[in-house]
Amino acid sequence: MRSIWKGSIGFGLVNIPVKLFSGVQSSNLDLDMLDERDHSNIKFKRVNEKTEKEVPYNHIVRGYLLNDEYIVLDEHDFEEVRPEKTKMIEIESFVNLAEINPIYYETSYFTQPEPQGKKAYVLLLKALEKSKMAGVARFVLRNTENLCVIHPLNGVIVITKIRFQEEIRDTAEIALKEEVKINPKELEVGLALINQYAAKFNIEAFKNDYSKDLLKIIKAKAKGKRATVKKIKPKKAVSDDLYEQLMESLNKRA
Repeated sequence: MRSIWKGSIGFGLVNIPVKLFSGVQSSNLDLDMLDERDHSNIKFKRVNEKTEKEVPYNHIVRGYLLNDEYIVLDEHDFEEVRPEKTKMIEIESFVNLAEINPIYYETSYFTQPEPQGKKAYVLLLKALEKSKMAGVARFVLRNTENLCVIHPLNGVIVITKIRFQEEIRDTAEIALKEEVKINPKELEVGLALINQYAAKFNIEAFKNDYSKDLLKIIKAKAKGKRATVKKIKPKKAVSDDLYEQLMESLNKRA
C-alpha cells in the first residue's frame, strides 16, 4: 500500500511519527457508462448552460449563491480560511468509543510508525487497548481540517474521520408529530424478539451479495449464457395486528 499522508500523532508531549494508509476500499463493481449503439465510453464536458459551449478549465471559477446572486471566490479567499498545513494529529481528549453515535463516522485510515517512533506508537496502542478509550483529534488532509477518533484495531492504530455536529441534519422535520401508543404486551414481545435475534457481531458473516451476484451475471453473459440468481422473497405476516405479527415472528425463530 502507498501512504497518503506523513506526519505525527501528538500524545501529550510525545510526538509519534506515522504514515497514513487508506483503510477501506469499495466492494462495488466498477461499471463504465457506454453508448448502447457501439459501446463507446461516455465522456463528460464542462458546458456553459447559456451558450451550451464547452468551457476551458482555466476559465472556471467557484461561486456561492447568495440572495439569487453568485459571489465569486478567488484563490486569496480560500487561502484566508485554509487551515495551516500542519503535520500533527493532536489528541485533544480521550472518550469512550461507544459514546460516539455511528452517524458521525466517515472513513478510516491505518497508521504505521516511522522507525524512530515505534516504541511510543506501541505505548499508545497498548494504552488505548487497555483503557478501551479513543482519542479525539483534528488533522489537515488535502487542505481540509478533519475531526477524527484514534482507536486500536488488530494491533494497529486507526484514524477514523468523523463528521462535525453541523454536518448532521436535524431530525425534527421528519420526527413523528403525533403520539403513537405501544401497549406493555407489544413492547414485551418486541424486546423478546430482539433478545431472540441477539448475537455477537461478526462482520465476516455479511458479504456484498449484490456485487457477487452481478459479477456472476457478467461472467455468464461473457460466455453467452444467462446466470440465474436466487432472489430473497419477503415474508408476509398472516395477520395485520402488530402483536400477532410479533408473536408469529417469535414462533418462527424458535
